[in-house]
Amino acid sequence: MNELLSASNLSFAYSQTPVLKDVSLKLFAGKVLALIGPNGSGKSTLIKLLCGHLHGSGQIIIKDRPLRSWRKRMLARTVAYLPQSPTYIDSDLVSDVLRLGRACYWSAFGLESEQDLAAVARVSALLELDDLLDRRMDALSGGQRQRVFVGRCLVQEPSILFLDEPNTYLDLKHQVDLLKLLQKLAHEHGLAVLLASHDLNLAGAFADELLLLSDGRVAARGDAQTVLRSEIIGPAYGLEMAELNESNYRFLFPKLQEQQEANQ
Repeated sequence: MNELLSASNLSFAYSQTPVLKDVSLKLFAGKVLALIGPNGSGKSTLIKLLCGHLHGSGQIIIKDRPLRSWRKRMLARTVAYLPQSPTYIDSDLVSDVLRLGRACYWSAFGLESEQDLAAVARVSALLELDDLLDRRMDALSGGQRQRVFVGRCLVQEPSILFLDEPNTYLDLKHQVDLLKLLQKLAHEHGLAVLLASHDLNLAGAFADELLLLSDGRVAARGDAQTVLRSEIIGPAYGLEMAELNESNYRFLFPKLQEQQEANQ
């Protein structure tokens, strides 16, 4: 497998409060890795460290080069990042937001090339945004805006894609459609995808590997059959969990109070 990123012994603290403690992971071309874990477990902080928005202790290597040695312009051609709450200007058109994803390729005079325009057109068609290109951002639904932000990342044509809760504002159909797209981009086009998710079952259905964070540490890693177990997930979330196995998938859900009482 083609290793695109390696992170070793990452630790980080806000002021004197530790958030991540000795976290290590690898990202490979063609694979989707899903970060799961409760609020405050360090998922967003880890992603920010991996893309250089925060700096802690440990080592991050991207394509055989330390992260800190990358120039921002070249890093943006390799790594794309979608935060939990992307910012935008209400009056911006969808087409303008997508085009901004090509800024790292523009000439010194800010001129766009035919390749830039073609990349925007490809992504717009891929995410079914063609009918929205002339719409203002403030005229879109939350789900439509989220698809535009994903598109802006894809327009960068990165090798590595970081997404922090990309399913925010998306209904179930569009959540599944997005995860299918990310899986296809990884498996067929060699993209390395890391996404943070609160939906354990969707993450387990689409990711090649799950990494469970609990209290800033790696509590478990592996495929869905390995990680999505009540004895692993329950302590991390502070819940009693029930399991359902169906057609090679493992599903987890919290036990209802009456279920717990019936088992006592």
